[in-house]
Amino acid sequence: MSAIVVPSPVPSPSDDAEGIRKALQGWRADKEALVRILAGRTAAQRSAIRRAYAFLFREPLLNSFRQRLSRQYCPVTVDFWKAIILWTMDPAERDANLVHGALRRRGDGDHLAVLVEVSCASDPDHLVAVRRAYRSLFGCSVEEDLASCAALQQPLRKMLVSLVSSYRYGGDRVDADVAKLEASQLSEAVRKKQPHHDEVVQILGTRSKPQLRATLRRYREDHGTDIVEDIDSRCSSQFARTLKSAVWCLTSPEKHFAEMIRESVVGLGTYEDMLTRVVVSRAEIDMKQIKEEFRARFKTTVTCDVVDDTSFGYKDILLALVGCEEE
Repeated sequence: MSAIVVPSPVPSPSDDAEGIRKALQGWRADKEALVRILAGRTAAQRSAIRRAYAFLFREPLLNSFRQRLSRQYCPVTVDFWKAIILWTMDPAERDANLVHGALRRRGDGDHLAVLVEVSCASDPDHLVAVRRAYRSLFGCSVEEDLASCAALQQPLRKMLVSLVSSYRYGGDRVDADVAKLEASQLSEAVRKKQPHHDEVVQILGTRSKPQLRATLRRYREDHGTDIVEDIDSRCSSQFARTLKSAVWCLTSPEKHFAEMIRESVVGLGTYEDMLTRVVVSRAEIDMKQIKEEFRARFKTTVTCDVVDDTSFGYKDILLALVGCEEE
């Protein structure tokens, strides 16, 4: 469920575009006005604002934001502009850019989380739109770039290509016999410490999300443990960690994203790119469920962690997208 609160009545796209243009004037942008306008608009409304802005001022809105970003040296201000740019993008365009950036990063581990999130936490039509946007923006397919990414070793690369290439059945129909069979296949692979087995990749890369949830329920009924618990206790490879993220993103995405938010703020400093990505990408989808999961697991709120670890305009845009929470 979305955490976005849209005002009533909604200003016209032209009025919003003019308000944004005014906020961008002068040496210091009016960040409060930008947050007030953009954080209270849906993806469709933000798209209309972009069109109105380009028509009125003969300049793409994202270019105006990037010009501001290119002149900033304060990290907090840079993080604000990155968040604003990501939020203003069309969701498929945003995810295509996130995947492209992830495939060109090295060594931080978070690039795998990006690939899994876009592949597994998206609905089938959105993933198709992401692949289409990627091809339009970068002149090649995401599958090609994944398959040729030297930083990804087999069998991890094979699983990620399977996940990003999938087009899952979007209905609610579940086959109990298939769930029973595939729960047994998953159990055998995990208990033999072979999570990379072809059957595991095939099951995760092809089955609908309701079917996968039924399979994992049967796994728990038959074996007395959750598959994620078994992966954690029996397998420690990078493939196994990525498999765990894929299972959560496919069946209980709020668990994965609550963990990502917590990981971004614990310890010394804040992993701003991770925090921004999760808040921006899930604000219109399931932020309410993520907040509930976060509170249940970590005994605090997303809002508290954002307030404690961020500041100024960056904090304001994140809090606006997270939405209200009771302490």
